[in-house]
Order: sequence, then structure tokens, then C-alpha cells
Amino acid sequence: MSKMWSGRFREPLDAAFESWQRSFPFDVRLLPQEVAASKAHALAITAAGILSDDELEKMLDGLNRVIPFSIEEASASVGTTDTALQPHLAAIVALAPQAEDIHHFVELQLTKLIGDLALKLHTGRSRNEQIATDMRLFVRDAIDQTLEGILAWREALVAQAEASGEAVMPSYTHLQRAEPVLIAHWLLAYVSMLERDFSRLVDCRNRLNLCPLGSGAIAGATLALDRKIAASVLGFDGPTPNSMDATSDRDFSLEFTQALSVLGLHISRFAEELTLHSTAEFGFLDLPERFSTGSSAMPQKKNPDLTELIRGKAGRLQGAAITLATIIKGLPLAYNKDLQEGQEPVFDASDTIHGILSVLPSFTQALSFRVDAMKTAAEKGYLNAMAAATYLTHKGVPFRKAHEKIGQAVRLGLETGRELNQLTLEELRGFGEEFGEDFFASITLEATLDCHDVIGGTARNRVQEAVSGARKRVESDKSSLASKKSAKLAEERTTVV
Repeated sequence: MSKMWSGRFREPLDAAFESWQRSFPFDVRLLPQEVAASKAHALAITAAGILSDDELEKMLDGLNRVIPFSIEEASASVGTTDTALQPHLAAIVALAPQAEDIHHFVELQLTKLIGDLALKLHTGRSRNEQIATDMRLFVRDAIDQTLEGILAWREALVAQAEASGEAVMPSYTHLQRAEPVLIAHWLLAYVSMLERDFSRLVDCRNRLNLCPLGSGAIAGATLALDRKIAASVLGFDGPTPNSMDATSDRDFSLEFTQALSVLGLHISRFAEELTLHSTAEFGFLDLPERFSTGSSAMPQKKNPDLTELIRGKAGRLQGAAITLATIIKGLPLAYNKDLQEGQEPVFDASDTIHGILSVLPSFTQALSFRVDAMKTAAEKGYLNAMAAATYLTHKGVPFRKAHEKIGQAVRLGLETGRELNQLTLEELRGFGEEFGEDFFASITLEATLDCHDVIGGTARNRVQEAVSGARKRVESDKSSLASKKSAKLAEERTTVV
């Protein structure tokens, strides 16, 4: 079969250029999306009188067979009986060296199955709108998969927070010990980050859920298509409002990769803390052996491979977002082939985050905290100094003065090798008569925690409420995702395509 565009040309393509400019080696993974969009378009052109009902039936039957047929061909070429699509992508590409892109490939396969009727399918559409539609479908599916992964990690973090109870650890500012917090409070900080990541991806999905089909190459379809047909069949909220924007818009891909880059930053920060906390210098936790490796030279080593790899892969997520933004930034309206280069960063970001989230929940569940060591660290280094200053403010001392008096007490402790609770009342009164016997009760570990009795604070009752709230939000989001997944499956079972 000739090229989809070859009628105007007399000179054949340069062989090296033809191979170099093909997108099929990577956009082959859009095969399910291309088939789904083609079915929707077939319905739309039938309503416009281009296909008869009999032709539509043959067209849909052929499109339903494209993927199994391609897998069967690929299986025969490599000698396997695997019926899943993913393992066969490279073999499928090898089967069709003449296919320029995924759109051309589907047309070639459909022609093998139903003959020249397949050539009617391209009536009223352009590859510009096809790839825009396929990529929206791909990103939508990738978001759904990522949301499930985020939710699984959130659940693992909440479960660890629940299990940690009132166990304590030091918190840090400037990587210096600051104040004691509950381990649960620290874990919930990452849960809060993930809740924002979750909502960003939900927002991105809502914004992208409009259908470009019917936009033509740039100015809209030349047939009187009912664009709502394709949009409805594909589960979009409606058609895109402007044909020029629809064929050139990649905001949804940009939002997706940027949301993943922020998610990657959060994951990387968690990985960095675990890497630090698992060192002998901190000694706060044991990394699970099944997620670690050893040294080929030093027999004693247990290396934090998972957390280090995650830090590295976060860089890949950043790179995907930057690459895509750089491609798009100078493009005039509407479609430009530069956009072909925008597919691979999206695929790579999707694969990278899927890989991370496939292991991170189980890894998190397997973490073992050394609660005694963490508590000991939280009781040293004057981490109750803020609570001590607060004690003085309750005695009527202005905070700036209270800060100064406690600073002087800390200096005495540093010079004599004692914590605040080891200083005598007489020594403390040398800094101010406001110190009383009740001072020591106000700077115990428990009192230091509980003086932060505000929403979002690390007081024990507040953290208990926060853990409960985080659990409820996990269950609510799980229910919402399950409901949407069930509705999608029901729609797929009842649709004629």
C-alpha cells in the first residue's frame, strides 16, 4: 500500500529519512487507543451517511480483530503463545516495516481483514486529530493507573502511622534536630503531599476529558459529523471547542508530566530521608532486606538501592516535563511534527512512575522503625526548648524575653553537659524568677508534644485525629476510584463498539 499522503508526490522518500522520521517504533503502544478512536469515528461517519449499517458492522468487526490479529501475527513470528499486547510490541513493529505510524498500521491491518472497505474509515478525519485523541486516551488511562498507585502508597503510609501509635522521633530544620514529633506526624506529612498530587492528577484528567475527533487537520471536519457521538463513545465529557487548539494542544500531556514531576519530588524527598535515617549515624530504621542489595567488595554492607534508584528516577520525571515544555514553547498553530517528539517523554514518565509505584507501597509496609533509638534522639539536644519558652510565656514573660532566658539556660546546659530538665530550679531562677517547680512537668517529652495542640500540630490527640482523617480520605478515594472503574467497565460492556 502507498503512503497515506503520497498522491501529490513523484519522488520516493530518502530511505534513511523514511526510517528516521517514523513514529511507529514508539507510537505502536497507542494501538488500543487508536482502535478505540477508530471505532468511535466509524459510528460518527455512519451517522453522517458515509457507511451503511452493513459496512459499519463489518468495520467494527474488523477493528475488534485488529489487536488479536496483530498479536497472532507477532506470536507466529517469535514463536510464543502469549496473548497480551505489551510483550509483542517490538514484534508488531517488525511485522510492518512499511507502517509510518500507528494510524497507518491500523489501516494496513484493517485492510488485510476487511479489504478496501477499510479505506473508507479515514473519511472526514486527519492524523492530526487522531494522534491528539490517542494521546488524550493514553494520558487518561495513565492517570487512572497512577491514581491507584498513589492511593496504595497513601494507604501504606497511613497503616504505618496507625501502627506507630505514640512513638516519637526528632524532627529537623536545616537538618539540625528541632523538636520532638510523633512518627505518625512525620509520615502524615508525606500523606498530605500525596493528597495534593492525587488532586492535581484528578484535575488534569477532568481538563483533558474533551474529544478532538471531528477537528480535521486544522479547520474542522469537512463532513457534517455529529462530534458528540465519538465523544460519548470514548467516555469524553464532550467535543473540544476549537479545531486549531484541539489538534495542537498538548497541555494535557504537559500537565500530566509536570504533576508527575512534583510527585517524583515528593517521592525523592521520602527516599532521601529514609536513606539518611537508615545510616549508622542516624540508626532510626532498618531497610527491608528484600528491597536492598549488598556490596561485591564489602561483606557487611546493606545498600539502600530502592531509595537511591527512586531519587534517580525522580530526575527522569523532571526531564520528561522539561523536554515536553521545551518542544511546545515555540510552536505556531496548529499541528507541527515537532509534537511527534512529545510522545516519548509522556510514555517514559508514565512507565517511570508506574515502576516506582509498583514497589513503593510494599517497601513502605515493610519498613521497621527503631523506636527506642528515635525516642532517645528526641530526648536529647534541648528539643524541649520551645516548650520551655512557651512555659515562660504562660507566666507572662514576652516571648522574646522568654526566648532569651531559655537560650541562656541552654548555654548553661551545653557548658555543663546537662539537658534542661537536669538543671536545678535554683540555677534556672538565676535567669528569671518566673521559673517554678511546675517547669519540669511542662518540658517532659509528652508535654513537649502536647503543647502543639492545634490543627496540624503534633500533639498526641491532634495526630490521632489526623490519622483517622487520613484513613477516611483513603477509603473515600478508594470507593470513588472503584465506582468510576466499575462504571467504565459497565459502559464498555454495553456499548456497541
